[in-house]
Amino acid sequence: MKELIEYTMRPQGATLQAYSDCRASRSFIMGPLGSGKTIETCMKIFDLMCEQEPVKEKHHKYENCRLSRWFAVRNTYSELTSTTIKDWRECHDELGTFRMGSKEPPNQKIDFLLEDGTRVLSEIYFIAFDRPDHIKKARGLQGTGAWLNEIKELPKPVIDMLDLRIGRYPSNKEGQTPTWYGMIGDTNAPDEDHWYYEASEESKPEGWVFHRQPGGLIKVDDNKYDPNPEAENLKNLPVDYYLRGMQNKDKDWIDVNLCNEYGFVKEGKPVHPEFVDSVHVSSDILYPTAGIKIVVGLDFGLTPAAVFMQQQTSGQWIVFDEIVSDRAGIKRLAEYGLRPKMNGEYAGFEFEIWGDPAGDQESQTDQSTCFGILAVANIPAQAAPYQDPEIRREALRSPLSRMIDGKPGLVLSPKCKVVRKGLAGGFCYKRVQISGGERFHNKPNKNKFSHPCEALEYGLVGSGEGKAVVTTPSEHHPEQEQHHLHEQGWMS
Repeated sequence: MKELIEYTMRPQGATLQAYSDCRASRSFIMGPLGSGKTIETCMKIFDLMCEQEPVKEKHHKYENCRLSRWFAVRNTYSELTSTTIKDWRECHDELGTFRMGSKEPPNQKIDFLLEDGTRVLSEIYFIAFDRPDHIKKARGLQGTGAWLNEIKELPKPVIDMLDLRIGRYPSNKEGQTPTWYGMIGDTNAPDEDHWYYEASEESKPEGWVFHRQPGGLIKVDDNKYDPNPEAENLKNLPVDYYLRGMQNKDKDWIDVNLCNEYGFVKEGKPVHPEFVDSVHVSSDILYPTAGIKIVVGLDFGLTPAAVFMQQQTSGQWIVFDEIVSDRAGIKRLAEYGLRPKMNGEYAGFEFEIWGDPAGDQESQTDQSTCFGILAVANIPAQAAPYQDPEIRREALRSPLSRMIDGKPGLVLSPKCKVVRKGLAGGFCYKRVQISGGERFHNKPNKNKFSHPCEALEYGLVGSGEGKAVVTTPSEHHPEQEQHHLHEQGWMS
């Protein structure tokens, strides 16, 4: 005889309750740390398993069974095992056998009886999607529902594919189609350029419901926070959890993780700490000045980027536009990004285009080069004179650090959203996971922010910035030259 299990858990807050009760086909919740959203999602999945209509066909092998299959997804395998699986097993380990380490993804086969005599037969598979190209993992899945754990870390292509792999189990073959199917999920607040923000605050797609919990803290002003009496799940948290949690934290971190505000949190040491958003970003959209050539910086690879800039007669640089791609390749960037802008928005301007010197290297497949592909597209790009990181860094560091008639030497248009977040800390040296004092890798982390920021560096170094660190053996000792031109060792 199986043990009787009784669930008596109740959502600890009005928003948690609304999320728990919501039966929209796409239902999500955003909240601060400690708000109970992940545990509530685990309980919601249990409810949805129990609510599936049982198979009524007589003598069917699944007669009187409530069938469902779930996919719990996270961005990395380490996060999947340390958080998602841990939270799930904490809630539901007694519902069935959990398996881990076989050829299949970690999974649990759930089998229990309800008081009405029906049998719940369900499966939940835990899958990591580390990169957008892992979308292939979703092909062929046949499921009832998907749990998106920490949505802010999941790329949109993964969501798009999962959206079409649910509602496909059970089928007529099993004697019953799903009563409910869809996607549910939980997240901390993402950035304002994240797909979640666009969907929840702007496009609001039909059938998608976004629940937003109160923050744990209320921002009184830029430097003061008060506890939020409306915060949820407080009964399950230590006294003054949020006030204590904000100690020794950056303001941006507090706003996102404790106040539940959309925003950007730096994850490493900024490559360009000279950048100050309030100083170097214009309050108005910037446009190129007629009669002055436009300089374009290019970074190549699978995610090429282009940044448009001009040096004004005063010597000030304005950075007014960007093109950021996602695994598009230089040919697509040229055809669908650069060429249309050069012939459209910026028709009539003279262009000077500088790219990563590595773009002269031949492809291993067809001996083409990035500069050759650009030439075919009638884009006369040339290799920047230096590829050395320190020279490139100085090419951007120099205008960021100087003032011209009381104005910054470089100013950014708010239109350049990715460059802006990159310079604010997205373009960074990643923290090294070691004990003791803080250490960082000596090369910047390659991510969506590094490509446009390095494109900006190439444009500036091609235009003559950064010469302060360019030396010759006749002027300096060779070891001094090496010190200037190469980043070495750990950065502390």
